[in-house]
Amino acid sequence: MSESATIRLTMAQALIRFLKNQYVERDGVDAPFFAGCFGIFGHGCVAGVGEALIENLDFPYYQVRNEQAAVHAATAYAKVKNRMQTFACISSIGPGATNMITGAATATINRLPVLLLPADIFARRNVAPVLQQIESAASQDFSANDCFKPVSKYWDRINRPDQLLTALPEALRVLTSPSETGAVTVALPQDVQTEGYDYPVAFFRKRVWHVARNRADRAALRQAAGMIRASKRPMIVAGGGVIYADATEALRSFVDATGIPVGETMAGKGSLRWDHPLNMGAVGATGTLAANRIAHDADLVIGIGTRYSDFTTASKTAWQNPDVQFININVTEFDAGKHHGLPVVGDALVTLEELAELLAGYCVDAGYRAKAQRLHDEWDAEVQRIYDLRLAPLPSQGELIGALNEVSGPDAIMVNAAGSMPGDLHKLWRTTHPKNFHMEYGNSCMGYEIAGGMGVKMAAPERDVYVIVGDGSYLMLSSELVTCVQEGVKLIVVLWDNHGFKSIGSLSRSLGLDGFGTRFIRRKEGVLVGDSAGDAVEPLQIDFAMNARSLGCHVIECRTYDDYVAALEAAKTTDRTTFISICNDRLVGVPGYESWWDVAVPEVSELAAVREARVNYEEMQARERYFLE
Repeated sequence: MSESATIRLTMAQALIRFLKNQYVERDGVDAPFFAGCFGIFGHGCVAGVGEALIENLDFPYYQVRNEQAAVHAATAYAKVKNRMQTFACISSIGPGATNMITGAATATINRLPVLLLPADIFARRNVAPVLQQIESAASQDFSANDCFKPVSKYWDRINRPDQLLTALPEALRVLTSPSETGAVTVALPQDVQTEGYDYPVAFFRKRVWHVARNRADRAALRQAAGMIRASKRPMIVAGGGVIYADATEALRSFVDATGIPVGETMAGKGSLRWDHPLNMGAVGATGTLAANRIAHDADLVIGIGTRYSDFTTASKTAWQNPDVQFININVTEFDAGKHHGLPVVGDALVTLEELAELLAGYCVDAGYRAKAQRLHDEWDAEVQRIYDLRLAPLPSQGELIGALNEVSGPDAIMVNAAGSMPGDLHKLWRTTHPKNFHMEYGNSCMGYEIAGGMGVKMAAPERDVYVIVGDGSYLMLSSELVTCVQEGVKLIVVLWDNHGFKSIGSLSRSLGLDGFGTRFIRRKEGVLVGDSAGDAVEPLQIDFAMNARSLGCHVIECRTYDDYVAALEAAKTTDRTTFISICNDRLVGVPGYESWWDVAVPEVSELAAVREARVNYEEMQARERYFLE
């Protein structure tokens, strides 16, 4: 067929045909980039993209119940696939589109690829304003989809069918870029979706996008090696980039050879197995005693694939050595330049391999290595102590984590996102493989859990997937339980019910605010709805088990710790999504282990508890650093 050959298609038909022929390749292995699409049809897409999907049944369509959930599922899928595969998400115009904005922010913050295809207003304008159109007196080229711009890594609107020819390659360039990836939004006016155009046949040929392993500048590598050799107490901060680059084995070899201890971020947890003697566990505001003590005195921090969030740095208080320096290994120049460190811009796998060659024969002082291993062992004993608590009448969150960790099996995947669980899981979860700990904490997005769990299970159908969700998050977005039942996607959903927002309740108490507004209770005039209200208020009686049962789940209700363990065992044998519920003590938490997180306290208050909290706040704030050296 000649290069000039064309085929007449609608814009929507061309879109789907293009997407299903996009592949990615890294290390010689290629696969389709899109596993299909999630979506809900409305008047803005049913006759355009909807018709195109009927003509392309080899591009699977999955009906979801909430557009935000669709984006979460796609994001979670991409995370499990190390960003080498994802989904497209379609929606109608108006509220269907704007429902996806929170999901877009979550994907972009976490640097995970997802393609958003919201329908848009009529490009030809003559019938405006159409249903669900936001009007502007300043411009006719404006719609609700402009709201996606701040949370998208690439944004476009297709006002003519031929614009696909330039827009889609740009969208794929960003989606497949290790450094630029995130949410990509291509808005589709509903009339243009149905317009025909003579597209070049060559546009639909298989295209393979190579995901490069960019190598770092050699001079920067030599400088990094020199800084490591000169250091006395170096540490590694392993971020999500280690896992996305498939660099976990390279990291283990590097650590074994050099003896440098490792602290893990939320996204980087699983970079080393929990039982590696130089894995100090979580670092920062949700860190372990081992990692935070190593960090406190470190004179060199080697950040690998981390963006140094405030949780990782404990709001810039984690590293107190006045002479501390930073080496930042990252595919993204922006992140590599943080903390005025030495930027080593490159892929984590090849950078670690080349740095190891330059450090041949180097190892930290034997006493420092022994100290790190001792701290690892002491932390392991502390985790077991918390696992073995048997509090009455309600179990603690730490006990529930321990039971799930021990029962779930080494090949399983645990999914969580928001509330008090991420911090406790970051400290306590014993991670057995790089995907064992699936935490969305870049956006800490309540409602991610069940939808994300669905995406995880679709990406790894051979593994058991355990979704931990609090009662607050469940009430926000549990709708994809129905999708799981419909599609035969089995999750084990574990709901921990503490009658409110446990995380913010604890934070509120630490700020002198008595847990105000964080309990699920009936309003009572004249009673402050905080913790001091005690039994003067009536908790809401919410039957989560009945709700899950009505959505088609197999349900197991638990009252005791032993019930809970038995339920986890039983859930392994069920044939569909299984929902386990148990109440836990909202007032029992896991210690902070010499860490801090900056949440500002009012400078002026009539409340004595707030004034006391302010004194502590100012003392800790004084420890924050700029790392200018």
